[in-house]
Amino acid sequence: MRVLIADDEALLRDGLARLLEDSGFEIVGRCGDAPELLRMVETRLPDVAIVDIRMPPNHGDDGLVAAQEIRNRHPDVGVLVLSHILDSRYAARLLEEAPERAGYLLKERLSDVAVLADALRRIDEGECVIDPTIVSRLVARKRARGPLDELTDREREVLSLVAEGRSNGGIAEKLFLSRKTVDAHISQVFLKLDLRESPADHRRVLAVLAFLRSN
Repeated sequence: MRVLIADDEALLRDGLARLLEDSGFEIVGRCGDAPELLRMVETRLPDVAIVDIRMPPNHGDDGLVAAQEIRNRHPDVGVLVLSHILDSRYAARLLEEAPERAGYLLKERLSDVAVLADALRRIDEGECVIDPTIVSRLVARKRARGPLDELTDREREVLSLVAEGRSNGGIAEKLFLSRKTVDAHISQVFLKLDLRESPADHRRVLAVLAFLRSN
């Protein structure tokens, strides 16, 4: 898999590149600001771009804006946003217009290259991946009533694991359930969220987006 890394911290950028190369990924570029990120994506077309939120030139949300631009211009290029910031609103912004092939992880996850590698592969396969810490905060947070209140506790637990990017088999293993039971729970989630089957939509991703919007 071809990966491009954008982060204004050179040590983190280079260290991440070495870790991923050791895990079998091809690093096609490294850069430290949002404009260079967009230029590199145009010329090198990675499978997935890893992007920090706070980057030059403005050191605000330049990286996130660039990530959204990548999703608009190059829907086949996946984007994994890495940040120190635990904020579901950033994740929702990333997924709002192009929810497939996108993810949001906290930088503390970089210490476990297996977690990062798994997230990159899931994104490349068309899933979205949200950091489990963000998911757990959203589950615990009080919010206004909405469609998710129709879900049972088990269905919400299953949806939380979908948001983390787990497959049905992975969810079954995590919850000690049969694959058939997990399939049934996910079907109920789709039904209660009014996500009808369509070749143009990825219902798992749309369910995650509904989860983020409701919190």
